Amino acid sequence: MDGYDLLPVELGPEQLNPVATLLQTAFPDALHFTQRVLQWQYTENPAGFAVGTNAWSAGELAGHYVALPMRARVHGIPERGLLSLNTATHSAHQGKGLFTRLAMATFERAANEGYGFVVGVANANSTPGFLKKLGFSLVSPLKAMIGGGPVPARTGTGPVHFEQAWEADTLAWRLHHPAFTYSAKHVRRGTLILSNRTQFGARYILSMRNMAEIPAGLPTETRAVWRKVWIGLDPALQWRGHAYINIPMRLRPAPLNLIFKDLTGANRSLDPATVRFDCMDFDIL
Repeated sequence: MDGYDLLPVELGPEQLNPVATLLQTAFPDALHFTQRVLQWQYTENPAGFAVGTNAWSAGELAGHYVALPMRARVHGIPERGLLSLNTATHSAHQGKGLFTRLAMATFERAANEGYGFVVGVANANSTPGFLKKLGFSLVSPLKAMIGGGPVPARTGTGPVHFEQAWEADTLAWRLHHPAFTYSAKHVRRGTLILSNRTQFGARYILSMRNMAEIPAGLPTETRAVWRKVWIGLDPALQWRGHAYINIPMRLRPAPLNLIFKDLTGANRSLDPATVRFDCMDFDIL
């Protein structure tokens, strides 16, 4: 009636070309929105194909929203969920509520397919829309710890009630990003997975893993890495006594918030003190 056809995202190479074009137009500085990266995100994830909705108007892609399947442990129980990921509205179609309609159509489909939740990372500008229009709850701003020297080992004893359940297949997929490169840095109590990207001259820590989890073929970092930055939440990481500080919000290029939406009808929420979530869990690097 309003001239828009809302249809599930099609995942063939030709169908993803207009999606790449829309994302590149909406985010010209984000150089990773290529057709190849979308193919990797949407179709090669071992946890499942992307779930999303497109809005079409007279043969033109007016809006796009997609979420990626993920395996998680919620209160220790395996559960299928979604990571809210890519969204864009063509400039000629903004201000018409398309983002809300696309997201809600995606969540309805996801709930019908048995997904239990949607988790996402939103910046300061987009967070209010997710909370007020889409029914997400704010879990917590993510910490952004920057400094030098050893990072803390996981020594805390607090419970973890939510974490992504990385397995060998999903970990190998995640670390073969077509646009970004990673390396493993073996340290005293495990292995850091480092991104080649930096902030304030510090290398990003994608994640902290056990050595046995590192996929074969991941390059090993042999040089000393003095300055590092870690983004996330983890009750087992005790930063006190280490040479790291939480970057003040006013100095962060884009403060990030962890948000959560329950799809089961039980109105569940997450306690940030029991959440383990880092850069491995969302596609920022």
